[in-house]
Amino acid sequence: MAKQAKTAITPTREENYPLWYQQVVKAADMAENSDVRGCMVIKPWGYSIWENIQRTLDDKFKETGHVNAYFPLFIPKSFFEKEAEHVEGFAKECAVVTHTRLEDNGKGGLKPAGKLTEELIVRPTSETIIGASFAKWVNSYRDLPLLINQWANVVRWELRTRLFLRTTEFLWQEGHTVHATEKEAVDETMLILKLYADFARDYLAMPVIEGEKTESERFPGAESTFTFEAMMQDRKALQAGTSHFLGQKFAKASEIKFQNKDGREEFAWTTSWGVTTRLIGAIIMAHSDDNGLILPPRIAPKHVVIVPIYRNDEEKEKVLGFVSKLQEKIKTLRFDDKKIGVHVDNRDLRGGEKLWEWIKKGVPIRLEIGPRDVDGNSVFMGRRDLEPRDKKNVNVDEFTQNLISTLNEIQNNIYQKALNFQQQNIVKIDNKNDFYNFFTPKNKNNPEIHGGFARSHWCGNAKCEEQIKDDLKVTIRCIPLDAEQESGKCIYCDEESDKRVIFAKSY
Repeated sequence: MAKQAKTAITPTREENYPLWYQQVVKAADMAENSDVRGCMVIKPWGYSIWENIQRTLDDKFKETGHVNAYFPLFIPKSFFEKEAEHVEGFAKECAVVTHTRLEDNGKGGLKPAGKLTEELIVRPTSETIIGASFAKWVNSYRDLPLLINQWANVVRWELRTRLFLRTTEFLWQEGHTVHATEKEAVDETMLILKLYADFARDYLAMPVIEGEKTESERFPGAESTFTFEAMMQDRKALQAGTSHFLGQKFAKASEIKFQNKDGREEFAWTTSWGVTTRLIGAIIMAHSDDNGLILPPRIAPKHVVIVPIYRNDEEKEKVLGFVSKLQEKIKTLRFDDKKIGVHVDNRDLRGGEKLWEWIKKGVPIRLEIGPRDVDGNSVFMGRRDLEPRDKKNVNVDEFTQNLISTLNEIQNNIYQKALNFQQQNIVKIDNKNDFYNFFTPKNKNNPEIHGGFARSHWCGNAKCEEQIKDDLKVTIRCIPLDAEQESGKCIYCDEESDKRVIFAKSY
């Protein structure tokens, strides 16, 4: 029997995927659980990834005419009560502020005092509070379109949490726009969906499927919700972000009205859309392996890490002089229109220990440089898209000349690997028994990785959708935008259907 290769992360993905995920986050030093139940501390390496996501998306929003603003964290309860579906959708997740201060309870502790006349909701989403401002800002068709984005934190009370994927407090951006016509609002909704999906593919190296949510999966109060869904390595779906066409519901609730060109008063049409720090969880689960995190170069905090190797002061001076010149040369280069991030790890630790730390952090390129490398004017290079043992000597001039193309190659390799995995695990299923078998683990007590994305027919009846969810914990992830008209039978009830949808288990 062949000896199993030792891995940096235990357990492996196959052995225990949820625990593997937690260990990757820990080994990469990305985040940790807070002393506040359900919340997380995002550590510098994890936050740097979020900053890169934030900068890139912020540039793209501004290129499409959007501007940033900031709105209150606290929302009066009466604002929520204006839109019934919205209230119902978020009521169970709301944190509520009821008092304004603390005072001595006479027993060495504190008690709330100064009861509020109206409770305040800690922001779970901002449609209602932003709508109140928009109602003041919009008076005429000349004020439209109004294209606003906000970078903020959000609180949604969660019972079962997981770092980056589901926490009580998380970071996000939320876009809110106002338009004069239905068509303009729909066009905005689809523009942002495409922007998100292109970002996922081009920067996160993550293949996604764009589509519309069913009525039961829509954002509370929306006319329609569009999503981009990614497949994780346990074959579950992750909703990476959403774009909502809100129609006129929120405009009517918030009194967002304008005078049109003919002088008549109309209610506006609105949209909202957002992505969160959940994208970091998606990167981890889409790309990482049993040795730790794998980062696409376009969002990596550092592109190159250099580990100097020496045994005495003479070698140290020789190696560090060479390393310093190489570092300065790399700093002059640009990748994806940004300076290449290069870090020299000169800590007083063993070389192997440092190298494995950077492997687990997912840095795209590792360089080892010792006295022999200096003599040979070369570097010993490892790449995170390859196995840790797959390293080679490269002439230093050749390395710097090819660095940009090497980073592009790593980015493309990571994407192609994820795309191949996705395509291998999307199947057409037309038989109910086959469908149920596909989503049923062989070991129910300790489920193995199973399932995937099933492209199957659905009649449009919410009862069939709900029964499948109850039976298998499988939901319709989306009705793909590229779904072709095709006659078939509903996978559950055998009634007529005109297109396939994506079914999957999900996060």
